[in-house]
Amino acid sequence: MDISYRPAPPGKPKLLDRCRSELRTRRYSQRTEEAYVSWIRRYLRFHGMRHPRDMGKGEIEAFLSRLATRSNVSASTQNQALAAILFLYRDVLGTKLDWLDDVVRAKKPKHLPVVLTREEARRILAHLHGEKWIAAMLMYGSGLRLLEALRLRVKDVDFGYRRITVRAGKGNRDRVTVLPEAVVPRLTRHLEETRILHEQDLKNGSGYVTLPGNLEKKYPGANREWGWQWVFPARRQFQEPVTGRLFRHHLHETVLQRAVKDALQYPCPEPGGKRCT
Repeated sequence: MDISYRPAPPGKPKLLDRCRSELRTRRYSQRTEEAYVSWIRRYLRFHGMRHPRDMGKGEIEAFLSRLATRSNVSASTQNQALAAILFLYRDVLGTKLDWLDDVVRAKKPKHLPVVLTREEARRILAHLHGEKWIAAMLMYGSGLRLLEALRLRVKDVDFGYRRITVRAGKGNRDRVTVLPEAVVPRLTRHLEETRILHEQDLKNGSGYVTLPGNLEKKYPGANREWGWQWVFPARRQFQEPVTGRLFRHHLHETVLQRAVKDALQYPCPEPGGKRCT
């Protein structure tokens, strides 16, 4: 979900606001910002809201041990919490202490990546419909991650050159990938229907979408232009508290996740087929 920028509070910024500001200055992704701020807040609450300058290696290890023993989190989750805390000390507070490098990171178990075979992908796609089928096809045929597919903007789909531009993907990098020929007819019809929805929103005085960074200030009015609209808009609109404007967000990732999960429960589209698992 896109994060709206809050106005800076009067006087000295609070610690978490300083964390958000530093994360945005360093161009961390929105999801990383959400995760880091959440972990830093949990760390402070765990130690009774003591200031991090008054804590050190012992307090960090106590927090991480609690996550492992009581919360039973995975190694990757524990390491994400540690990365957030180290970011707080190194990049926000400017603390340069030797013990930061000595904090033990949890060891991740080695897992081989799970990749669907062509037949497994075909079976799942056979039970998806509409925008869910299109999004799943883009993930499979274009190599898009879940949120990369759902966060596509209309302007980033190039039918002429049969390519898709992925903005701020993993590592906050842009890249170009192929637009599968098999998805073009349905995607074209889907965008025609989406444009009708957008034109209705404009007539009703809405039609807004959130823009990355400060583009809304740089390009006034761009947040209502067709090219910036989501390829997969949500059905419902949400109201911005400050301005009262009605915005559309992109389709939530759980919608596609549930659809794929449900598709696995259907019999395979073959005589006497088993479950698509």
